[in-house]
Amino acid sequence: MSALAVRHDIGSALTLRAGDVDLARYVYVPDTPELESPKPYLHPVRTRAGRVVSLFRPHDHVWHKGIAWSLPNVGDENFWGGPTYVHGRSYVQLANNGAQLHRRVVDVGVDGETAGFTHELDWITQAGATVITERRTIAASLLSAEAWALTFDTTMTNTSGRDVAFGSPTTRGRENAGYGGLFWRGPRSFTGGAVVTPDGVGGDELRGRRSEWMAFAGRHDGDDARSLVLMVDHAANPHHPPRWFTRSENFACLNPAPFFSEELVVADGETVRFRYGVGVADGGEEDAAALADSVRGVLGESV
Repeated sequence: MSALAVRHDIGSALTLRAGDVDLARYVYVPDTPELESPKPYLHPVRTRAGRVVSLFRPHDHVWHKGIAWSLPNVGDENFWGGPTYVHGRSYVQLANNGAQLHRRVVDVGVDGETAGFTHELDWITQAGATVITERRTIAASLLSAEAWALTFDTTMTNTSGRDVAFGSPTTRGRENAGYGGLFWRGPRSFTGGAVVTPDGVGGDELRGRRSEWMAFAGRHDGDDARSLVLMVDHAANPHHPPRWFTRSENFACLNPAPFFSEELVVADGETVRFRYGVGVADGGEEDAAALADSVRGVLGESV
């Protein structure tokens, strides 16, 4: 099994590596336009065999950035990107596109069987007010010759001076559009792929389903190889098990959405924590259950 490593391009990005494969590049100082709510993101994300399983800035939703921690409704502020859903008016472009701004990166390196780093950042509204301070730790673990796991662990502290409700378009009145949280956008060739749950395989009809984990199996152009991306929600997360925002027919995405249909109110000065495991494998839907078990094991070991 190849050794893990972290490459740090000071002031811009970190790359998690296994042997000669860059598993994931984390861009922490993006050159994103204000309208797209600038935020750190993971792209490209690759399998152990080097196949890309993420998509950056697709033309239909330019604010989708590989894998990113994106929240559309932080009170009345938009840290997702693009227009905001306003009930009775549909989507309206408002002057509320906030940014997640880099403060510092610490603890970069390899520790035993994991490689990772910790990132501290501030959530700033378009008007210039700090509403959240965040500390997130991202790490990679190798599971087998065909699979690896990414863990995402974030603590967010409300520094706004008032209570803040985390929500979604659904909590604002749009049915079955509860996106927000850790969001993965898959390659174009994955469109029409299989959404996998502990109960079986489906497609868009699984949007809004509650589950501990979900996966997406797709195929690549060029060699017709199969890849699998899976997300596991930690049992201690708010509103666990979450309702999921997933799509297959129009494009591939997965999102364990903690605020899908129920707001989470965070008091001023209060800290809330979220933990997720992401499995990436060279394989198909039949490998999802075993991959979920492996990722759950890694996630359970995170402190």
